[in-house]
Amino acid sequence: MLWNLDPGWLMMAIAFVAVMAFFFGAALDAIMKDDGFGPTGNMLLFTVGFFGAVLVANSYGITLRDLNLAVAWGLGGAFVFISVLALVKAGFARF
Repeated sequence: MLWNLDPGWLMMAIAFVAVMAFFFGAALDAIMKDDGFGPTGNMLLFTVGFFGAVLVANSYGITLRDLNLAVAWGLGGAFVFISVLALVKAGFARF
């Protein structure tokens, strides 16, 4: 799905997700404080997790022609990605 987009649409998608991810990242930074990665770090992880989940769904043959389904996969992947990395960070902080 992502590879079929024109470069202009792909840049717009990345920019839109990055802007929304910054808002989510700032909110997560207020919630997580020292356990998080800062607003910018949360934004980067959220963006990578979003597009990573979409690419994983595509690699398993799931077509994301419906935008609602694509957003659901992306948000789910983003929250799972940032949650796993926060757990890893908390695990390293214990040692």
